[in-house]
Amino acid sequence: MYIHMLGICGTGMGSLALLLKDAGHHLTGSDENVYPPMSVQLEDAGIKIFKGYKVENIKDKPDIIIVGNVISRGNPEVEAVIASGISYISMPQAVARFFLKDRHSVVVAGTHGKTTMSTLCAWLLESAGLSPSFLIGGVGKNFGVSARLKKGSLFVIEGDEYDTAFFDKGPKFLHYEPRSVILGPVEFDHADIYNDLAQLMGSFEKLVAIIPADGLLVACRDSENTMKLASRAKCRVVTYGKSPSDYCPEAVVVGLNGMQFELQCPLRIKFSVPLFGNHNLQNTVGILALLLELGVSPSLLVAGLEKFEGIKRRQEIRGVKRDITIMDDFAHHPTAVRETIVAVRMKYPKARIWAIFEPRSNTSKRNIFQKEFAGAFSGSDFVIIASLYRPEKIPATGRLDVDRLVKEIGGNAYNFKDTDEIVEFAAKNAHEGDVMLIMSNGGFDNIHEKLLQRL
Repeated sequence: MYIHMLGICGTGMGSLALLLKDAGHHLTGSDENVYPPMSVQLEDAGIKIFKGYKVENIKDKPDIIIVGNVISRGNPEVEAVIASGISYISMPQAVARFFLKDRHSVVVAGTHGKTTMSTLCAWLLESAGLSPSFLIGGVGKNFGVSARLKKGSLFVIEGDEYDTAFFDKGPKFLHYEPRSVILGPVEFDHADIYNDLAQLMGSFEKLVAIIPADGLLVACRDSENTMKLASRAKCRVVTYGKSPSDYCPEAVVVGLNGMQFELQCPLRIKFSVPLFGNHNLQNTVGILALLLELGVSPSLLVAGLEKFEGIKRRQEIRGVKRDITIMDDFAHHPTAVRETIVAVRMKYPKARIWAIFEPRSNTSKRNIFQKEFAGAFSGSDFVIIASLYRPEKIPATGRLDVDRLVKEIGGNAYNFKDTDEIVEFAAKNAHEGDVMLIMSNGGFDNIHEKLLQRL
C-alpha cells in the first residue's frame, strides 16, 4: 500500500513508519518539527518527509492516511484529506490493524519509565533468542532504531495514555490488544487532556479491564495508584518493587559501571545492570519480573542485562569538552526530573551537577506542578530554567511562573530569555569535571551542540 503519515516525526509515528516500511509498504510523511534522532532514522530508511503541512503533500492519492495525535482540525493537510475522501485512521488503529493480529502483545504502561522498560524488555527478549517485534517511543542503542518487525510471536509496545487522535479522544493503549501488561508508577500527568488524577486513573482502569482472564498484569507495588488499579484486574497479577513484592531487589551495590543487585523472587538471582538511579533499578526489576513470569531463562536474562546499552535521550552523553560532560535526558515531569538528577549524582558523586531545563511539554508549561518543580531540582548545584516553549499555547493564568520558580529554588538558579544566553552563561561558569544535564521533551533549540561548540 501507499501510506502517508501526518505528524510522521513524532516518536510513536516515526516508529510506526519504520515498521510499515519493514512490512513492505511505500511511505511518505509530513511534519513541521523535523529533528534527530527520529528524522535521521526515517531518512536512513528511505522515507520521504515533507516539511510543513500542505495540500500538495497528498497529490499522489495515498491508499490510506495515518493521522498523528498532534494533528487537529484546521490543519490544511488534514482538511484536504477529509475533503478528498481518502480513508484515514489513527496511529494506534494502524498498529493493531497491521501488526497485532496473531501476536502476543506486551504493553508497557504507566506515567514514568515506559521507554526504558519497553526497550529493556525488547532487548532481553532479543538476547534470549526470541526475536521480538517492538514499537517504542525512543531509540535503544542496542538496536539503533525505535521499531522493528520480526517473526517472533511477541510484540513489545510502549503503551501511551495520551489521546489517540482528533477523532478519537480515548487513550492510545486501548487499541493495543494487551495480553501481558507491565504497569509502572501512575501519577497525574498530561494536564492538557486530563482534568485530574481521577480522570487519568479512569483511562488506566479501562486498560486493566481489557487484559484477558488468561493474561498477565505486572504491577509496581511502590505506587499506591498502581496497586489500586491492579486490584481491579481479572487476570493473574504479580508485583515488583520494594519488599514485600513478588519481585524485589536486595543487596544493591552501586559501582563505576552501574548497579548490582540480588533479585528476590521464587529464586534468588544476581544481576548487573549498566544503569544508574533508583528509578532505573525499579524499571529493571519490573521487566525481569515480567520476563521470568513469561518463562524466559534466568541465565539468559543475566547475560542480556549486562549487555544493555541504554536509550538515546535517557542520560545520554552527547559529548565531553574541557572535561565538561554534556548529557541529554527526556525528563519533563517533576518526578522524572528529580529522579534523573538523583541518578546523575549517583553516577558522578564528586561532580558539580548543572540542571538545565526547558518547560516544553503541555504539562510542564502549566502551573499545575509549580510547587513540585521547585523541589525537583534540589539535588543539583546549578539550575537554569529556560523560558516556556510556545507560552501562547497555555492561558496566561495557567502558565508556569518561571521567575517565581527560580526564586523558590534559590541559590544558583537562573532564567535566561533564549538559548544563546544559556549557552554563554554555562560556558563561562563551567569548571572541569562539571556535568551539564539538559532536560527537555523536544529539541531545545539544539542546545547540546551549541554548548559543545562553545566549550
